[in-house]
Amino acid sequence: MKKYIDPKKCKTFASKTPRVQKLINQTLFMLDVFGIPMNRTDRMLEKVAISFLACGNVKKLSDLKVIQDSHTNYSAGTKEIIEFVNKHFNEDISRGSYDYIKRHALDYLTPADIVFTSNPNKNNNDSTRGYCINSFYADLVKNYDDPNWETITREKLKNIVPLSKKLQRVRNLKKVKIKLPSGEKIDFSIGKHNELQKAIIEEFLPLYGHGCEVLYVGDSSVRDLHYEKHKLKKLKFPELSHEELPDIVAYSEKKNWVYLIEAVHSSGHIDELRLLRLQKLTKDCTAEVIYVTAFLDRAKFKKFITEIAWETEVWIAENPEHLIHFNGDKFMGPYKQE
Repeated sequence: MKKYIDPKKCKTFASKTPRVQKLINQTLFMLDVFGIPMNRTDRMLEKVAISFLACGNVKKLSDLKVIQDSHTNYSAGTKEIIEFVNKHFNEDISRGSYDYIKRHALDYLTPADIVFTSNPNKNNNDSTRGYCINSFYADLVKNYDDPNWETITREKLKNIVPLSKKLQRVRNLKKVKIKLPSGEKIDFSIGKHNELQKAIIEEFLPLYGHGCEVLYVGDSSVRDLHYEKHKLKKLKFPELSHEELPDIVAYSEKKNWVYLIEAVHSSGHIDELRLLRLQKLTKDCTAEVIYVTAFLDRAKFKKFITEIAWETEVWIAENPEHLIHFNGDKFMGPYKQE
């Protein structure tokens, strides 16, 4: 069987027992046949697999024969999924990271109808919202050890458009075109978060970036859409997983400043805990670090204002020519009327 995750590139996977590694690779093989795209980082693929297994109450390979599904009324909320994978798959995911599980793992499985929401009337960001395996796919999983499983399964799925093709069609038809300061053009998928990233790159950076270059920017479907690893390495910027990276990393050679920018639509602002983590990760960086949280409008900023970390910047796209600096005595002084 194909090995989907390289232990040399994924420390969490390497820390797992051979039996768990085999279970994860078996799961990814099945999800691959089901049409889930495999063009993600090793860590993201690992999270997709273990989240799927948690939704079906699968702890070991033999449990695939009795995987729980929508017909058995078994479901798990995002916090329960975290507890499950921490207990059974040697993970150490914070219970507060339930939004990452939803956005990076479950949001790949639910559009494919492989995983259902058991209580769809609850808010999409509600951590108690349950997720369960579609019984159609669960029945396919139960026969995973059939020597002809792949052939039989592909035949049963022949009239279902796989998620990989659905996403390809979306990428071809709907794009937000972005022009980097360097003049290079890239395409984002449609969405409020990416609209904000576009504004950051095309409005914030020209105003406040001091001729900076974008070294990293991700997309919800392609996390390393633009990633200048070698240039970041020269700055002794650590090679981070995509969960740890801010939405945008830019560098001004003129100022020797690295901008770490979070584009906040529903989550991800730089609070005190996030700031401490980023400071620890970038402690060896040879450039000075600027921390920025960006919002589309004041209404969105208002929801997070009490949680923004001191000594960080806030930029609001609807008022692009203004910055909000939290606790900056170095900026204290009168403003002259122009």
